[in-house]
Amino acid sequence: MTIDVMFPYYGDVAMMKAAVQSVLDQDHRDFVLTIVDDGFPDDSLPAYFKDLTDSDDRVRYFRNEVNLGANANYRKCLSLIEHDYVVIMGADDLMLPNYLSVVHEGFSRQSVDIIQPGVEVIDENGTVYQPVGDRVKSYLRRRLVGESASAVVAGEPLAASLLTGDWLYFPSLAWRSEAITRHSFREQYDVVQDLALATDIIMSGGKMLVLAETCFQYRRHRESDSSVRALDGRRFAEERAFFDECVKDFQ
Repeated sequence: MTIDVMFPYYGDVAMMKAAVQSVLDQDHRDFVLTIVDDGFPDDSLPAYFKDLTDSDDRVRYFRNEVNLGANANYRKCLSLIEHDYVVIMGADDLMLPNYLSVVHEGFSRQSVDIIQPGVEVIDENGTVYQPVGDRVKSYLRRRLVGESASAVVAGEPLAASLLTGDWLYFPSLAWRSEAITRHSFREQYDVVQDLALATDIIMSGGKMLVLAETCFQYRRHRESDSSVRALDGRRFAEERAFFDECVKDFQ
């Protein structure tokens, strides 16, 4: 089973290189890594990406002629999917070596559209920690699935749980390609586009496999897009607009 790892990129170079290396270090070797560079201005990058593609034929590289922004770059990534399962990797996050093996096994055992594996949170220095928000996410997840090592959830209970508090970690999710391309990202969102997409898939009958095994490191740091948008208020305005849409959709 070949897994597409889509890698939309714009931001910190060192974190990006660490994220790329974490993909290349996977113990499941059957993947294609597709980097879609949204025009980050750094003169060292052309040589770095050329070395990557020259040394590993599983790596593809595309550079946008103009900056598309987060949402449009995600949608471009979807247009480049070639295989049945896909991950949209965060350019500042890390896959642990077992990540692709865990989601590969999950899709092999269960007919689901989304997999949420176990995640640990790291800071800008790579130190594992658990901020208050992530403790809440863990509580909400356990309230739905309990302490099970593997649980399939779906329908209104799952949607209601996520709308109470989004406990997903978007870059760690693995998706069935048909489901994610059929629904795609809502174009008006740049922060909550992942929750909107998951909700659309769930409400159309999609199922999610929630796994306890830790295989991904999600990075929280002050320069992340979600942190910046939280500070200037755009994140909360988007969330309010999305919840207003949900009220209309569910009436």
